Amino acid sequence: MRYQIRHAIVKYAADTILEDVNFEIHDHEKIAIIGRNGCGKTTLLKLISGEVEMANPDSDEECGIVMAGKQRIGYLRQISFEDSSITVEEELLKVFAPVFSCEKRMQELTEQMKTDTSEHLLKEYAALQAKMEALRGYTYRQDMETMFQRFGFALKDLQRPIGTFSGGQQTKVAFVKLLLSQPDIMLLDEPTNHLDMPTIEWLEGYLKNYPKAVVIVSHDRMFLDRVIDVTYEIEYHRIRRYPGNYTAFLRQKEEALAKQEKDYEAQQAEIKRLTDWIEKWKNTPTKVAAARSKRKVIEHMVLIEKPRKFDTKAFQGQFLPQTASYHDVLSVRGLQIGYDSVLSKVSFELHRMERIAVIGENGKGKSTLLKTLVGELPKLGGQFSFGTGVEWGYFDQQAAVAESQNPKMTIMEDFWEEYPTLKEVEVRSALGSFLFSGDDVYKELGQLSGGEKVRLALCKMFKRRPNLLILDEPTNHMDIVGKEALEQMLKSYTGTVLFVSHDRYFIKEIATGILDFQADKVQYYPCTYEEYLEQKQKEAQGLIGGNKTNAAGNSGKSRNVAGEAADNRNISQVGSQSNPPTLSDVFDKKTYYNPGKIISRLKQQLVKYEKMLGESEERLAELQMQQMDTALATDYEKLTELEQAIAAEQSNQESILDRLVETETELDEMQEKTV
Repeated sequence: MRYQIRHAIVKYAADTILEDVNFEIHDHEKIAIIGRNGCGKTTLLKLISGEVEMANPDSDEECGIVMAGKQRIGYLRQISFEDSSITVEEELLKVFAPVFSCEKRMQELTEQMKTDTSEHLLKEYAALQAKMEALRGYTYRQDMETMFQRFGFALKDLQRPIGTFSGGQQTKVAFVKLLLSQPDIMLLDEPTNHLDMPTIEWLEGYLKNYPKAVVIVSHDRMFLDRVIDVTYEIEYHRIRRYPGNYTAFLRQKEEALAKQEKDYEAQQAEIKRLTDWIEKWKNTPTKVAAARSKRKVIEHMVLIEKPRKFDTKAFQGQFLPQTASYHDVLSVRGLQIGYDSVLSKVSFELHRMERIAVIGENGKGKSTLLKTLVGELPKLGGQFSFGTGVEWGYFDQQAAVAESQNPKMTIMEDFWEEYPTLKEVEVRSALGSFLFSGDDVYKELGQLSGGEKVRLALCKMFKRRPNLLILDEPTNHMDIVGKEALEQMLKSYTGTVLFVSHDRYFIKEIATGILDFQADKVQYYPCTYEEYLEQKQKEAQGLIGGNKTNAAGNSGKSRNVAGEAADNRNISQVGSQSNPPTLSDVFDKKTYYNPGKIISRLKQQLVKYEKMLGESEERLAELQMQQMDTALATDYEKLTELEQAIAAEQSNQESILDRLVETETELDEMQEKTV
């Protein structure tokens, strides 16, 4: 065992944060600490690191902290750098202070030994050489540069001031510094915040194979499942250990709660039975001894605590847009984004009720895209336009958690400043749905946690009831219950969502499309996250060409997704129409070696596509005629349904045309080969 805490109590002023803490770290364990925001997770990390002390060190109980020898503890905090003006190199070199001290002493000894060859000087020099080797002092520069580049940096970035990097890049620098120190116990507070997916995946492998202990505070469910083997949960000021990853913890907790409830009810039934017996026979002389005995049984019982349900209290953000947008929400064509120079060129279409996740490496322009769309940054080229009736709401995670210009302002005052016409009861109602109730509304902005600031920003945005949500890392600083609440809200939301996120579980639950910022291009995948992963795997294996997939996918799979969306919206007019088959659906070219037969099949398919196109045109004309019916002028629901049906049929028609052109091209190529 490396480290142990026994029966610790931690207080801030008069408030008890942690009570009767029993915590163990074994040699190579990867430990997760989970719980609601504000439950004391970061406090426990600070207790382990020595920044916070126990409130009961002199208690009569057997309590205290025990370590197996001297343990080097490394702590990655959410806020890592005090001086952002120094260069990255200067910050990283702080890790090697023991190396420099050793090196300096060796230089001093070298000068002394020019005139003095005493044995004690030679022994000290030899000891210092051994220490330098143990500290990897002869290769520290190489180690630093290698690790720095592993996190996606260029060597020239070592000379940049830390403050010039993004939040995600600063987190990477902090990681580099921590990993170079090689601590015996590594403490990580929300390590995946601001990290891009490739780095998160690399980090998962690194931590899993790290030869020493790691303690992680995180709300990233997929990360926890892949890295940890022990889970500690903090709930109602107490902590409990569960073997296994996050999924195993959920199962065990459910089982433990069910057992505790069963045992509690059984014990209460037994107590009632004994009490009833005592009451019945207490005045009977022959039963006095038996009654006394049963009282002692009750007195000596170890009472089972009544089980408390899971702390699942979460904000309630369900709302309907004030007005519905038309089908076409956002069109982006060759949009060049960046600051002084172009970072990326982006093209995609966003339609009503779609939820597109923007993913990719840090520094490629994901947040820049959102800032450009909302007007915070000018476009550098290309164009974009919002559709008719679009009213957007923008959530900026960095702005949400930034220090307030007026930290003494209360939550209610801040909300009222944005909505001055609302009555107090309306303000309290809005804030209450996001867990700011009672005296909480008088809490000062400067006292809010990151999670509370996020909830307040979301509350103010949702109050406007926009029909397009533009969200930049909305789940950062949220606990797991909060993430699940936001997931449910967005799933039931009848508007449109464009969001940046690195939370893979959140993306998996929410996204209907993926906008991937890759190294050399931005590519849209009209599918779920799991389908996107499958497609990327096929691309990596060479089974699908990336560019060809994009070109064909916009006409094939994207139309399939559009059709599914239409079905989900109960558009009966197009729900019965199947998607046009691809060439691979028509035949497997590898099995057909007769060019004449292939040409014949292609001609047959052209006839089918022309027939399908004619039928689609007839359906579209019929829908458009219905739309022009004056009797429907005030039937908004029916008009919306018709509009969606027309859009879906247009997509179906475009898909048929694309397949027809593809087949004609294939036919021309085959005919040229046979000439």
